[in-house]
Amino acid sequence: MSVLPSTHPSTHSTRHATRPAASPCGGGSAAPAVRTRALHAVPESAGESAAGSDTAAQALPTVIGAGLRVPTLRGETAYANLDHAASTPALETVRTAVDRALETYSSVHRGAGFASRLTSAWYEQARTEVADFVGAREGDSVVFTRTTTDSWALLSKALPSRTTVFVFGSEHHSTLLPWGRFRTVRLPVPQTLDDAYALLDEALSAHRSRHRLVVIAAASNVTGEVWPVRRFARLAHEHGARIAVDAAQLSAHRRIDLAAWDADYVAFSGHKTYAPYGAGVLAGRSDWLDAGAPYLFGGGATRAVTEEGTAWATGPARHEGGSPNVIGAVALAAACATIRRHADAIEAHETRLLERLRSGLAEVPGVEVLSIFGDDSDRVGVVAFTVDGWDSALVSQVLSVEHGIGVRDGKFCAHLLVDELLEDPWGERPVTAVRASIGLGSTLEGVDRLVTAVAGLVEHGTAATWSRTEAGWHVEGADPRDVEVERPW
Repeated sequence: MSVLPSTHPSTHSTRHATRPAASPCGGGSAAPAVRTRALHAVPESAGESAAGSDTAAQALPTVIGAGLRVPTLRGETAYANLDHAASTPALETVRTAVDRALETYSSVHRGAGFASRLTSAWYEQARTEVADFVGAREGDSVVFTRTTTDSWALLSKALPSRTTVFVFGSEHHSTLLPWGRFRTVRLPVPQTLDDAYALLDEALSAHRSRHRLVVIAAASNVTGEVWPVRRFARLAHEHGARIAVDAAQLSAHRRIDLAAWDADYVAFSGHKTYAPYGAGVLAGRSDWLDAGAPYLFGGGATRAVTEEGTAWATGPARHEGGSPNVIGAVALAAACATIRRHADAIEAHETRLLERLRSGLAEVPGVEVLSIFGDDSDRVGVVAFTVDGWDSALVSQVLSVEHGIGVRDGKFCAHLLVDELLEDPWGERPVTAVRASIGLGSTLEGVDRLVTAVAGLVEHGTAATWSRTEAGWHVEGADPRDVEVERPW
């Protein structure tokens, strides 16, 4: 394969996010910069007109598996993917970028060979692409992790001593739990955004430790409701605190912008951003990250190791010990580039489907859509609902087995929030919910099929006979999903 050197920088804008020094594991001089063709997940020909580029940006990106057909009791049908909040399918552009990177794959920062130099260059270009995607400022660090959960675990270990962390009970467990019980101020689930603001203002006034960190979700993984990040960032900074934003449920749907938000940190996952290749991101201010202990002790995180001790690297390399997930980084960069390019089309598509889903469910008797702040709240395409008189676990099984629809049921790793939203002193409401979540793998037909299926369930009941055991709900007779499928390997 021929890879041509570039005579110009990447066509994407470049912010000045901190990059690790590309030094060998045992020390020595930094590896020289490699002038290579920049990673373009969505390549444009040099002669492409502006009009042609605009037309391409208006088209929806395609995902792998869009034509998946699944078995049901009624026979094979197109899969209705309404489970994007759990994980997203890979974009075709992501697969293309990964396939290309695999052709010259090598370990990064430690080799003089062409493949290592090229892979190293693409790895750092992926970091730059992600920095642009999150609106990183000059001096911010962009650290590749495994997931959002991993990112918060990293940040929790890098916090200055005696940092007090403020977090709402409405958060996902990955945002709620890693900070430690004795340094966490857990705020109740708010009733309104104004209530949330007042609760946080009061808590920050009452706890005046030297270092304080507010952690909020940009969008709820249960209700999809969007928090006004800039408003809460301003409040945190007025009290001398920092703010970290969980963008796991925002990254695939809306713009992330550290600079515009004036937020200090942001984290998100590739597998929720159409790049399910095991990479996540923690981005933000470098001072705490450079001062904290390395997240993973090992090669790549060191500047020098002697009998007297270890000198650790600064910048992202400090927390990326070991051979990094280069392919995951490339995949995530490709997804970020594609989402940025098609942002308007993606938002229009999801707005249309979300309106159809919410209006359709509103017409079904006995269906209650969960909300923290009220029906008029801004939200991304995540809808949790209950069906009066029906166990949510059975509803999700029926949607799958009888209709070929993929949803999720339970408390969605946000037990405090779901318990609050479903609180019922009389014990008559369901204790869990069904969650339908839309994305690029969702279609209008799939949304209509779900609404029709739920309405049919309420009016006529299930088409099959179901029984419950300790293991869950089971359809009578053979489950059509229990088919033999050849392993991918």
